[in-house]
Amino acid sequence: MSTHKEIKKVTTNTLQRLKAKGEKISMITAYDYSFARLFDEAGIDVILVGDSASNVMAGYDTTLPITLEQMIYHASSVLRGVNRCLVVVDLPFGSYQSNSEIALASAIRIMKETGAHAIKLEGGEEVAESISKIVRAGIPVMGHLGLTPQSIYKFGTYTVRAKEETEANKLREDARVLQEAGCFATVLEKIPAMLALEVTEKLTIPTIGIGAGMHCDGQVLVMHDLLGINTEFKPRFLRTYLNMADQVTGAVRQYISDVKESQFPNEQEQY
Repeated sequence: MSTHKEIKKVTTNTLQRLKAKGEKISMITAYDYSFARLFDEAGIDVILVGDSASNVMAGYDTTLPITLEQMIYHASSVLRGVNRCLVVVDLPFGSYQSNSEIALASAIRIMKETGAHAIKLEGGEEVAESISKIVRAGIPVMGHLGLTPQSIYKFGTYTVRAKEETEANKLREDARVLQEAGCFATVLEKIPAMLALEVTEKLTIPTIGIGAGMHCDGQVLVMHDLLGINTEFKPRFLRTYLNMADQVTGAVRQYISDVKESQFPNEQEQY
Protein backbone atom coordinates (compact mmCIF):
# COMPACT_ATOMS: atom_id res chain seq x y z
CA MET A 1 0.00 0.00 0.00
CA SER A 2 1.27 3.48 -0.85
CA THR A 3 2.00 5.99 1.87
CA HIS A 4 -0.64 8.26 0.30
CA LYS A 5 -3.52 5.91 1.15
CA GLU A 6 -2.33 5.45 4.75
CA ILE A 7 -2.17 9.18 5.52
CA LYS A 8 -4.91 10.49 7.79
CA LYS A 9 -3.46 14.01 8.02
CA VAL A 10 -0.75 15.46 5.76
CA THR A 11 2.02 17.35 7.57
CA THR A 12 5.40 18.73 6.58
CA ASN A 13 6.88 15.48 7.91
CA THR A 14 4.57 13.53 5.58
CA LEU A 15 6.06 15.34 2.57
CA GLN A 16 9.56 14.44 3.78
CA ARG A 17 8.53 10.77 4.03
CA LEU A 18 6.99 10.83 0.56
CA LYS A 19 10.25 12.17 -0.90
CA ALA A 20 12.26 9.54 0.97
CA LYS A 21 10.03 6.77 -0.43
CA GLY A 22 10.03 8.21 -3.94
CA GLU A 23 6.28 8.89 -3.90
CA LYS A 24 5.20 12.04 -5.72
CA ILE A 25 3.45 14.92 -3.94
CA SER A 26 0.26 16.39 -5.43
CA MET A 27 -0.46 20.09 -4.91
CA ILE A 28 -3.16 22.41 -6.27
CA THR A 29 -4.23 25.98 -5.57
CA ALA A 30 -7.58 26.87 -4.00
CA TYR A 31 -9.11 30.11 -2.79
CA ASP A 32 -12.51 29.24 -1.31
CA TYR A 33 -14.34 26.75 0.90
CA SER A 34 -16.24 24.83 -1.79
CA PHE A 35 -13.33 23.95 -4.05
CA ALA A 36 -11.02 23.30 -1.09
CA ARG A 37 -13.52 20.78 0.24
CA LEU A 38 -13.72 19.00 -3.13
CA PHE A 39 -9.93 18.87 -3.53
CA ASP A 40 -9.42 17.62 0.02
CA GLU A 41 -12.03 14.88 -0.43
CA ALA A 42 -10.37 13.89 -3.72
CA GLY A 43 -7.16 13.19 -1.78
CA ILE A 44 -4.86 16.07 -2.72
CA ASP A 45 -1.73 16.24 -0.55
CA VAL A 46 -1.26 20.01 -0.44
CA ILE A 47 -3.46 23.01 -1.14
CA LEU A 48 -1.67 26.27 -1.87
CA VAL A 49 -3.68 29.40 -1.18
CA GLY A 50 -1.74 31.22 -3.85
CA ASP A 51 -1.29 34.91 -4.43
CA SER A 52 -2.46 33.86 -7.91
CA ALA A 53 -5.83 34.81 -6.38
CA SER A 54 -4.83 38.28 -7.56
CA ASN A 55 -5.13 37.01 -11.15
CA VAL A 56 -7.82 34.34 -11.14
CA MET A 57 -10.12 35.69 -8.41
CA ALA A 58 -9.66 39.46 -8.67
CA GLY A 59 -8.74 39.87 -12.35
CA TYR A 60 -5.42 41.67 -11.97
CA ASP A 61 -2.62 41.20 -14.51
CA THR A 62 -0.02 40.33 -11.86
CA THR A 63 0.13 38.92 -8.33
CA LEU A 64 1.39 42.21 -6.91
CA PRO A 65 -1.89 43.99 -5.96
CA ILE A 66 -3.30 41.38 -3.55
CA THR A 67 -3.03 42.37 0.12
CA LEU A 68 -2.26 40.45 3.28
CA GLU A 69 -5.87 40.96 4.44
CA GLN A 70 -7.20 39.49 1.19
CA MET A 71 -4.88 36.49 1.49
CA ILE A 72 -6.12 35.95 5.05
CA TYR A 73 -9.72 36.02 3.79
CA HIS A 74 -9.04 33.41 1.09
CA ALA A 75 -6.96 31.23 3.41
CA SER A 76 -9.61 31.27 6.14
CA SER A 77 -12.20 30.15 3.60
CA VAL A 78 -9.99 27.29 2.40
CA LEU A 79 -9.14 26.07 5.91
CA ARG A 80 -12.82 25.64 6.73
CA GLY A 81 -13.09 23.18 3.86
CA VAL A 82 -10.22 20.78 4.61
CA ASN A 83 -9.69 17.85 6.96
CA ARG A 84 -6.73 15.93 5.53
CA CYS A 85 -4.42 17.99 3.32
CA LEU A 86 -1.64 20.42 4.23
CA VAL A 87 -2.57 24.05 3.56
CA VAL A 88 0.20 26.49 2.59
CA VAL A 89 -0.49 30.22 2.23
CA ASP A 90 1.49 32.68 0.12
CA LEU A 91 2.88 35.77 1.78
CA PRO A 92 1.85 38.47 -0.71
CA PHE A 93 4.12 41.07 -2.25
CA GLY A 94 5.10 43.78 0.24
CA SER A 95 4.38 41.70 3.33
CA TYR A 96 7.92 40.35 3.82
CA GLN A 97 10.50 41.94 1.51
CA SER A 98 11.39 45.02 3.56
CA ASN A 99 12.81 43.29 6.65
CA SER A 100 12.65 40.08 8.65
CA GLU A 101 10.58 41.61 11.47
CA ILE A 102 7.78 42.55 9.07
CA ALA A 103 8.07 39.12 7.42
CA LEU A 104 7.64 37.40 10.79
CA ALA A 105 4.69 39.63 11.72
CA SER A 106 2.99 38.81 8.40
CA ALA A 107 3.55 35.08 8.85
CA ILE A 108 2.20 35.18 12.40
CA ARG A 109 -0.94 37.01 11.25
CA ILE A 110 -1.64 34.36 8.61
CA MET A 111 -1.12 31.47 11.02
CA LYS A 112 -3.18 33.02 13.84
CA GLU A 113 -6.04 34.38 11.75
CA THR A 114 -6.50 31.53 9.26
CA GLY A 115 -5.40 28.29 10.95
CA ALA A 116 -2.98 27.64 8.07
CA HIS A 117 -0.30 24.97 8.40
CA ALA A 118 2.57 26.79 6.63
CA ILE A 119 3.46 29.86 4.60
CA LYS A 120 5.30 30.27 1.30
CA LEU A 121 7.48 33.13 0.12
CA GLU A 122 9.52 33.84 -2.98
CA GLY A 123 13.26 34.36 -3.29
CA GLY A 124 16.61 32.92 -2.34
CA GLU A 125 19.53 34.25 -0.32
CA GLU A 126 17.93 37.69 -0.02
CA VAL A 127 15.06 36.30 2.09
CA ALA A 128 17.09 33.71 4.04
CA GLU A 129 17.16 35.83 7.20
CA SER A 130 13.38 36.18 7.12
CA ILE A 131 12.93 32.44 6.59
CA SER A 132 15.20 31.63 9.53
CA LYS A 133 13.32 34.03 11.79
CA ILE A 134 9.90 32.66 10.76
CA VAL A 135 11.05 29.05 11.21
CA ARG A 136 12.54 29.84 14.64
CA ALA A 137 9.09 31.13 15.62
CA GLY A 138 7.70 27.66 14.86
CA ILE A 139 6.13 28.43 11.48
CA PRO A 140 6.91 26.05 8.58
CA VAL A 141 8.13 27.80 5.42
CA MET A 142 8.00 26.65 1.80
CA GLY A 143 10.40 28.39 -0.57
CA HIS A 144 9.91 29.39 -4.22
CA LEU A 145 12.69 29.68 -6.82
CA GLY A 146 12.97 30.11 -10.57
CA LEU A 147 10.24 32.25 -12.07
CA THR A 148 9.01 34.20 -9.05
CA PRO A 149 5.87 36.08 -10.20
CA GLN A 150 6.16 38.80 -7.55
CA SER A 151 9.39 39.86 -9.31
CA ILE A 152 7.83 39.97 -12.78
CA TYR A 153 8.66 43.64 -13.33
CA LYS A 154 12.32 42.88 -12.59
CA PHE A 155 12.33 39.96 -15.04
CA GLY A 156 10.21 41.78 -17.61
CA THR A 157 8.94 38.46 -19.00
CA TYR A 158 7.36 35.16 -17.94
CA THR A 159 9.90 33.15 -19.94
CA VAL A 160 11.87 30.17 -18.60
CA ARG A 161 14.39 31.11 -15.93
CA ALA A 162 17.93 29.82 -15.22
CA LYS A 163 18.73 28.75 -18.78
CA GLU A 164 22.04 30.66 -18.60
CA GLU A 165 24.75 29.24 -16.37
CA THR A 166 25.08 32.33 -14.15
CA GLU A 167 21.41 32.27 -13.19
CA ALA A 168 21.43 28.48 -12.91
CA ASN A 169 24.36 28.67 -10.46
CA LYS A 170 22.50 31.25 -8.38
CA LEU A 171 19.45 28.99 -8.28
CA ARG A 172 21.58 26.03 -7.14
CA GLU A 173 23.06 28.15 -4.36
CA ASP A 174 19.68 29.65 -3.41
CA ALA A 175 18.17 26.17 -3.12
CA ARG A 176 20.95 25.16 -0.72
CA VAL A 177 20.47 28.38 1.27
CA LEU A 178 16.70 27.85 1.55
CA GLN A 179 17.25 24.35 2.90
CA GLU A 180 19.82 25.57 5.43
CA ALA A 181 17.51 28.41 6.48
CA GLY A 182 14.92 25.81 7.43
CA CYS A 183 12.46 25.52 4.52
CA PHE A 184 10.55 22.21 4.57
CA ALA A 185 10.11 22.27 0.76
CA THR A 186 10.55 24.58 -2.21
CA VAL A 187 8.64 25.29 -5.40
CA LEU A 188 10.69 25.32 -8.61
CA GLU A 189 8.86 27.31 -11.29
CA LYS A 190 9.58 27.33 -15.02
CA ILE A 191 13.20 26.19 -15.06
CA PRO A 192 14.92 23.58 -17.27
CA ALA A 193 13.99 20.01 -16.33
CA MET A 194 17.58 18.84 -15.94
CA LEU A 195 18.39 21.70 -13.57
CA ALA A 196 15.29 20.79 -11.54
CA LEU A 197 16.48 17.16 -11.44
CA GLU A 198 19.92 18.23 -10.21
CA VAL A 199 18.45 20.44 -7.47
CA THR A 200 15.94 17.76 -6.45
CA GLU A 201 18.68 15.15 -6.08
CA LYS A 202 20.93 17.47 -4.04
CA LEU A 203 18.28 18.68 -1.62
CA THR A 204 17.01 16.60 1.27
CA ILE A 205 13.76 18.64 1.29
CA PRO A 206 11.06 18.03 -1.35
CA THR A 207 10.82 20.09 -4.54
CA ILE A 208 7.44 20.96 -6.07
CA GLY A 209 7.57 21.73 -9.76
CA ILE A 210 5.46 23.91 -12.03
CA GLY A 211 6.91 23.97 -15.50
CA ALA A 212 10.05 22.35 -14.11
CA GLY A 213 9.75 18.87 -15.61
CA MET A 214 8.97 15.39 -14.32
CA HIS A 215 11.85 14.92 -11.89
CA CYS A 216 10.63 17.14 -9.02
CA ASP A 217 9.28 15.43 -5.90
CA GLY A 218 5.82 16.83 -6.61
CA GLN A 219 3.80 19.03 -8.94
CA VAL A 220 1.51 22.04 -8.50
CA LEU A 221 -1.01 23.65 -10.85
CA VAL A 222 -3.39 26.56 -10.50
CA MET A 223 -6.92 25.13 -10.21
CA HIS A 224 -8.35 27.48 -12.85
CA ASP A 225 -5.77 26.21 -15.35
CA LEU A 226 -6.12 22.51 -14.47
CA LEU A 227 -9.94 22.65 -14.63
CA GLY A 228 -10.08 24.64 -17.87
CA ILE A 229 -11.77 27.68 -16.33
CA ASN A 230 -9.03 30.01 -17.54
CA THR A 231 -8.87 29.37 -21.29
CA GLU A 232 -6.39 32.12 -22.23
CA PHE A 233 -3.42 30.59 -20.36
CA LYS A 234 -1.84 27.80 -22.43
CA PRO A 235 1.83 27.29 -21.53
CA ARG A 236 3.62 24.11 -22.53
CA PHE A 237 3.71 22.78 -18.96
CA LEU A 238 -0.06 22.94 -18.43
CA ARG A 239 -2.26 19.85 -18.77
CA THR A 240 -5.98 20.69 -18.72
CA TYR A 241 -8.04 17.94 -17.08
CA LEU A 242 -11.50 19.44 -17.62
CA ASN A 243 -13.17 21.95 -19.91
CA MET A 244 -15.19 23.83 -17.30
CA ALA A 245 -15.41 27.04 -19.30
CA ASP A 246 -17.53 25.38 -22.01
CA GLN A 247 -19.45 23.23 -19.53
CA VAL A 248 -20.37 26.17 -17.30
CA THR A 249 -21.26 28.39 -20.24
CA GLY A 250 -23.44 25.64 -21.72
CA ALA A 251 -25.21 25.02 -18.41
CA VAL A 252 -25.94 28.71 -17.85
CA ARG A 253 -27.20 29.13 -21.43
CA GLN A 254 -29.55 26.20 -20.90
CA TYR A 255 -30.75 27.77 -17.63
CA ILE A 256 -31.35 31.10 -19.39
CA SER A 257 -33.32 29.33 -22.13
CA ASP A 258 -35.42 27.39 -19.62
CA VAL A 259 -36.25 30.57 -17.70
CA LYS A 260 -37.11 32.55 -20.84
CA GLU A 261 -39.34 29.74 -22.18
CA SER A 262 -41.04 29.10 -18.81
CA GLN A 263 -39.49 25.63 -18.63
CA PHE A 264 -37.99 26.34 -15.21
CA PRO A 265 -39.37 25.86 -12.67
CA ASN A 266 -41.83 23.10 -13.55
CA GLU A 267 -44.65 21.77 -11.41
CA GLN A 268 -42.35 19.42 -9.47
CA GLU A 269 -40.00 22.32 -8.65
CA GLN A 270 -42.53 24.52 -6.87
CA TYR A 271 -44.39 24.45 -3.56
